Amino acid sequence: MSGYDPNPFAAPVDINPFQDPSVTQLTNASQNSIGEYNPFTENTRLTNPNQPTVPATKTTTPSQPAILQTSVEPTPQTTAVAAQASLLKQQEELERKAAELDRKEQEMQNLSFNPRQNNWPPLPKICPIKPCFYQDFSADIPADYQRTCKMLYYLWMYHALTLFLNFLACLAMFCVNTATGVDFGLSILWFVLFTPCAFLCWYRPVYKAFRSDSSFNFFLFFFVFFCQIVIYIIQAVGIPGWGDSGWILALSMIKTNTAVSVIMMVVAGFFTMNALLALFLLKRVHSLYRRTGASFQKAQAEFSQGVFTNQSVRNAASTAAHSAFQSN
Repeated sequence: MSGYDPNPFAAPVDINPFQDPSVTQLTNASQNSIGEYNPFTENTRLTNPNQPTVPATKTTTPSQPAILQTSVEPTPQTTAVAAQASLLKQQEELERKAAELDRKEQEMQNLSFNPRQNNWPPLPKICPIKPCFYQDFSADIPADYQRTCKMLYYLWMYHALTLFLNFLACLAMFCVNTATGVDFGLSILWFVLFTPCAFLCWYRPVYKAFRSDSSFNFFLFFFVFFCQIVIYIIQAVGIPGWGDSGWILALSMIKTNTAVSVIMMVVAGFFTMNALLALFLLKRVHSLYRRTGASFQKAQAEFSQGVFTNQSVRNAASTAAHSAFQSN
């Protein structure tokens, strides 16, 4: 039993607890640590220098630049300044365009060029008589109506040719039989009168009707052209003394002169063809007229507007009213 004192009655031994090896070891270690500590040095650490130090790992976190979200609202002054600048820019653009148009107009005046210059009838420049009308199917007439309008123009030319042949046939008949001088004289009158009248009374109205979709001109064409068809039928019949080389007058000349009778029959055939073509074109124009939306009410409105806006009519009306007022 080594753990027990063998003589409990022996004198006590002085034991210094601070001489214990474990205590002295700790005391020496603490003194060494305190002696090495210098608070004024940069490398002094609170930990024991004898202990190994583990280098601290620096963790870098990705940093993003800070974005400042700002909302800038335009002030009324800024808006007014921007609007004024835009107006000034538009004004400068308009002034530039106006100057360009004035320059082009001046150039056109200097060149004496008129795109709507009258071109019908196509007379030579040396002729003292100038063209009276402007005619351009591609520029004035819509594409759907150009063919019909051209056919009416060709019909007028065919009409003029027929009247000229009628004049020649009546001249031949007058040469054979001088008693037919009335027919010869009337044939000259019909050629001189009906050729321009047909152009002005039914061809130009239908040209204007197709050009501007005019109800008034459509109604004027229908009325005059129907009368023209009646005249064609009368001319084709050939009543003696009326100046028309029709079928009756041509057949009556067989016994007198066969050659003249044949010529007159050819002219009678021309008159018959005129009547048939006129009937066909009248029906064609009427079908186109129904698709344009024209009406009698529109024709009345166009007529009244044209009468009231005509300066000559207004002057005549004012003169008549003034005269009536003075008479009262």
